[in-house]
Amino acid sequence: MPSEIDREGLDQPSPQTCGPVADHTVRRFHGRAIRIGHRVEIALPFDPADAWGRRDRYHVTGTVQGARFRGPLVFRDAGWRIERGPKSPGATLLQDGQEVTVEIWPEGPQIDELAADITEALEARPKARAAFEALAQFYRNGWLRWIDGTKRRPDLRGERIAEMVRLLEVGRKERC
Repeated sequence: MPSEIDREGLDQPSPQTCGPVADHTVRRFHGRAIRIGHRVEIALPFDPADAWGRRDRYHVTGTVQGARFRGPLVFRDAGWRIERGPKSPGATLLQDGQEVTVEIWPEGPQIDELAADITEALEARPKARAAFEALAQFYRNGWLRWIDGTKRRPDLRGERIAEMVRLLEVGRKERC
């Protein structure tokens, strides 16, 4: 069974750096790899909503036994799980029942890391915020690049933010 979580993340090696981590979004835990056919599942010993806020979908990146991975968490059998397929790096090396060390964090730019005007627009429209948080990193970055592309025409920035919010609310992942 999974053991307790390192909620602080302090004095632990970071996936991006070799020094201490002060990032509250990183979760470390020990769990068990369970083989189901060709895939491997690892149950999370915590609720991602408590760690990162309520979302429809959690796109994460991290490591399992030191092998990097990224992808969405899956909700199955009344719990959240990391699911790794046969082509996922390191997954074929995991044995059924093997205890593993896991480190995960939300993928991509988070709401609190965005420019103030974008954050304010998303906070004012909960449906757009939920849609933005459910997007994979690729789509989030696409929206942010498009908005930041107004550097020579700052008068367009507000219009683009408003259009992004409107399109997210109707379920569009990208402009085109």
